Amino acid sequence: MSLRPYKQVDVFTATPYFGNALAVVLDSDGMAEEEMLRFANWMNLAETTFVLRPTQPGADYRVRIFTTTTELPFAGHPTLGTAHAWLEAGGAPARPGVVVQECPAGLIEVRAQAADDGGGHRLALKAPPLVRTGPLEEDVLEWALAGLGLARTDVVAHQWIANGPQWAGLLLRDAELVLALEPDFAVLEGLEVGVIGPHASHGAHAVPYRESPRPVRRKGARAELEPLPAPEAPGLPAGTAFQSVVASAPADFEVRAFVPGEGLPEDPATGSLNAGFAVWLTRDGLAPEHYTVRQGTRLGRAGLIEVSTDTEGIWVAGQAVTCIEGKVRTR
Repeated sequence: MSLRPYKQVDVFTATPYFGNALAVVLDSDGMAEEEMLRFANWMNLAETTFVLRPTQPGADYRVRIFTTTTELPFAGHPTLGTAHAWLEAGGAPARPGVVVQECPAGLIEVRAQAADDGGGHRLALKAPPLVRTGPLEEDVLEWALAGLGLARTDVVAHQWIANGPQWAGLLLRDAELVLALEPDFAVLEGLEVGVIGPHASHGAHAVPYRESPRPVRRKGARAELEPLPAPEAPGLPAGTAFQSVVASAPADFEVRAFVPGEGLPEDPATGSLNAGFAVWLTRDGLAPEHYTVRQGTRLGRAGLIEVSTDTEGIWVAGQAVTCIEGKVRTR
């Protein structure tokens, strides 16, 4: 038996336990594929990665990425989380500030900033090209609509955005609709589907309210915008003062990712899906070149993903922080 260094990383958050967890087994050379899959299944996380010596020139390390049931050629949050774990363990990229990951999808570039005071890194992966694109076929669209409880009028546009995972992407009319979805995972079985919708405001706006001795909490996408109690207005009875508060939308877009059949049928924060959305939406003028995404809200998470475009490509960025570290026993 061998003891190998291990880290459990939270990705797309600077606050532990609010992002998407990732198991990373470092120094994994010599492990059999069957053992990797068994360990990933036992961990029961969205993904588990295994870091090995690279085989391609220019790569800093090689990674294998497993869900609870299968191996993926590429995935986003495992790419960022593995880069964080490798750097934290003392890895030194050949090109300062740029980690090059080898995986079955090819060489993936990850820009890395120095660790912050909490030990986390801010990382950005270069979105890989789509390996499948174009509008969803009619039967696939009907499948997604039935599983998500949507009408055709709810969907602004749809597209295949496969870049490893075979994502079917739906652009919905707004973030509130994204958050309200109650998917039927039995119906969606066999389909990997992601949904995205814009928040009502991309900037500051006034939220009118009336102060009440027993305020009624609003539910849904605007719950976090509920104003703080305001002082009484002079000359008005208690509980009748009207005020307003300036608040901003939590992000430009809300995203949810559904992967029925896996240990987590809804993924808390998804790099590959957001990379696919970024390539599609910016290409077709459905999103600006720079925007932010919130994901994981319905799961009690607070993933924050930043998308930006420059002359080198489209970048999907977020923070990562280690929550657990130690050693794992393997053969």
